[in-house]
Amino acid sequence: MTQQRLRHATMPEKPTLDGLEQVWVARWEDEGVYRFDRTRERPEIFSIDTPPPTVSGSLHVGHVFSYTHTDIMARYKRMAGYEVFYPIGWDDNGLPTERRVQNVYGVRGDASLPYDPDFVPPDKPGKREIPISRRNFVELCHKLTAIDERAFEEVWRRVGLSVDWSLLYTTIGDDSRAVSQRAFLRNLARGEAYLAEAPTLWDVTFRTAVAQAELEDREWPGAFHRISFYGDQGPVFIETTRPELIPACVALVAHPDDERYKPLFGTSVLTPLFGVEVPIVAHRLAEMDKGSGIAMICTFGDVTDVTWWRELGLPTRSVIGWDGRLLPEPPEGVDGEPYKELAGKTVHSARERIVEMLRESGDLDGEPRPVQRTVKFYERGDKPLEIVTTRQWYIRNGGRDQVLRERLLERGRELNWHPPHMRVRYDNWVEGLNGDWLISRQRFFGVPFPVWYKLDAAGNRLHDEPILPPEDLLPVDPSTDVPPGYTEEQRGLPGGFAGDTDVMDTWATSSLTPQLAGRWETDDDLFRRVFPMDLRSQSHEIIRTWLFATVTRSHLEFGSLPWSDAAVSGWILDPDRKKMSKSKGNVVTPMALLEQYGSDAVRYWAANGRYGVDTAFDPGQLKVGRRLAIKILNASKFVLGFGEVPGEVTEPLDASMLAALDDAVGEAGRAFESYDHTRALEVAERFFWSFCDDYLELVKARAYEGDASAVVALRRALETQLRLFAPFLPFVTEEVWSWWQDGSVHRATWPRPAATGGDPAVLSVASEVLRRVRKAKSEAKLSMRAEVSRLTVTGPEIALVRLAQDDLCGAGNVEEFVLEPGESLTVEVELDQ
Repeated sequence: MTQQRLRHATMPEKPTLDGLEQVWVARWEDEGVYRFDRTRERPEIFSIDTPPPTVSGSLHVGHVFSYTHTDIMARYKRMAGYEVFYPIGWDDNGLPTERRVQNVYGVRGDASLPYDPDFVPPDKPGKREIPISRRNFVELCHKLTAIDERAFEEVWRRVGLSVDWSLLYTTIGDDSRAVSQRAFLRNLARGEAYLAEAPTLWDVTFRTAVAQAELEDREWPGAFHRISFYGDQGPVFIETTRPELIPACVALVAHPDDERYKPLFGTSVLTPLFGVEVPIVAHRLAEMDKGSGIAMICTFGDVTDVTWWRELGLPTRSVIGWDGRLLPEPPEGVDGEPYKELAGKTVHSARERIVEMLRESGDLDGEPRPVQRTVKFYERGDKPLEIVTTRQWYIRNGGRDQVLRERLLERGRELNWHPPHMRVRYDNWVEGLNGDWLISRQRFFGVPFPVWYKLDAAGNRLHDEPILPPEDLLPVDPSTDVPPGYTEEQRGLPGGFAGDTDVMDTWATSSLTPQLAGRWETDDDLFRRVFPMDLRSQSHEIIRTWLFATVTRSHLEFGSLPWSDAAVSGWILDPDRKKMSKSKGNVVTPMALLEQYGSDAVRYWAANGRYGVDTAFDPGQLKVGRRLAIKILNASKFVLGFGEVPGEVTEPLDASMLAALDDAVGEAGRAFESYDHTRALEVAERFFWSFCDDYLELVKARAYEGDASAVVALRRALETQLRLFAPFLPFVTEEVWSWWQDGSVHRATWPRPAATGGDPAVLSVASEVLRRVRKAKSEAKLSMRAEVSRLTVTGPEIALVRLAQDDLCGAGNVEEFVLEPGESLTVEVELDQ
């Protein structure tokens, strides 16, 4: 951290919120206020694993909401005496970035094309995407993410994130690629990563594999088709929404307890149109009450087909290719004559054609019956997923290993969750895993797998003989780099080598954010000071992806959690209580709000949302936040206008106010330590408005007279309250602090109770009496300065009231003040009419 300023600014004649962000963002950066001091030892450091936002367009207020929560905690911990390690990164690789490049430039990557060093994208994308080489496409990805990252940084600086910008990383940068590849190679060496050919969920638009964590169930229109298969005992009718998969059928299946089909188990039938003999088998997953109770097993129509295929040891007849079209040639044993009617068609077109063929052959019983059904989608895709057989990289995550699953569930129990009920989502996800983590993607803009393969004499890849680089050569790109012991001339030739063309899923990189930020294996001194980290702050919908994946990678590599605590924000909802998301088109972008209301107002709105609670976007809260910031400016100017008066706090009312402030300080601190920033704000705000509405009015007469007790108490209270509000409203508190204090309020210590010895009840009862006096004047439609000819206070609190009697007379303009004992507090106000 660089040396902070020592001289404070002059208090302006007319304080304003306008322009504070530009002033203080620049000064914080110039003075290194948030620069991490790496000389501090681990117990003195609070280390935060910040989510790197996906750089694929623009941020919305949901991002501001959750990132402000993290920043509030970072600011509190910094003031509480910790050196805060608070980095930020950009998640700039993966499908979202590629899709944005395709949309902005009207291009698509084609690995078969050569690099064109002179390629310039069109000014406006056309109706058809221009195919370009992998390298050209990646260059456009870098170009666009650089533009988006500058825009993201502008928003985050404007919001006031107290990150150390010198620690910025990107998930596609050289250091990140090296970390990702190193972690993968170590997973591979320990047997935790492996290559396997298996049925894979496949997005036909992006032409890439999709992991379980990226799935989304959506309602999709379809139709049940009742179709006859031919058996020795007569026709067997199945009902299916996917008749185009009949050539992929390998069996019919019914529940073992279904009396209708028990006689058929062990027999076989012929498929319609193609005449392929398939067995009738029994399995517990068959649903007796769905359709006719007997179903096709195809390779593959859905994930249940995969289960049946695997557990029943059935053959494979694949018909759908990577492009979502039916393969040009039929599977082995399938009649090619009817199949040629389907070859090369999209799934939709093939379905229409085979229904016509079934109708013509008489195998369609009745007409298709429309139905809405739940279908698996890639969360960013717009077409139903298919299942194709591909060779992919996996990392073991407990999906097929009960012992590992239990260890990862135990990690979840070790983690401190805020709020605690969010652990249920983690447990449910881990317990519901049905396979290992698929981490390879058939795309371009991502971290390449650091793997080459030997080619045999026929030029075929020997997948069981991978060539791996030593760690000191990382990062590598097998599509352009040459493995040790080979030359570029041997690429693709028999007896030579070929690079792995896949890239890692973006979560495979983001799951390593503690290692990326902590410079794992490249800066051992830094890493030991910040890892394991203290806090992961994120939203709840990515518990299954980012949080679980990070826990998995840390468990496998270090045998520990990556952090001690996880704080989980809720969603931001639109006025109709629906989640804000880019795909739904209901997002609100933050920059206009930051400019209209000010950053502190937007942060105030965010701070009013607790961890784990979905919060509706409410512009009214922004207005309240701006009003609070303005009041802090004006109240501060009022207090500081009395100047500095030597002396001590001697009056009971002043000591009472400071004692009440002590209570607020203690309560706010406890709330922060419980990760309840909203409660801490409520406490600070409640005291502040009471301070302004009641205490200032009660003591201003004495303060104007230069009474030392009043002025000292006012200044002490202002200093403390600025520190209470600093984590929430960093700009206005820093501005006021600069008028009369040295250094930055954000490097000041968190306030501690001062033990003034005052009784908070004095201020409380005096404030209540003053409120009743005001109410009486308001009801009489008189000025607040109207004279009270007689004020009578009755009740057990009169001893406390007597301690503030002179201040009440001044604030209420009371001519005669009478105190009488009684059982309950009553206030009688006689006004001169």
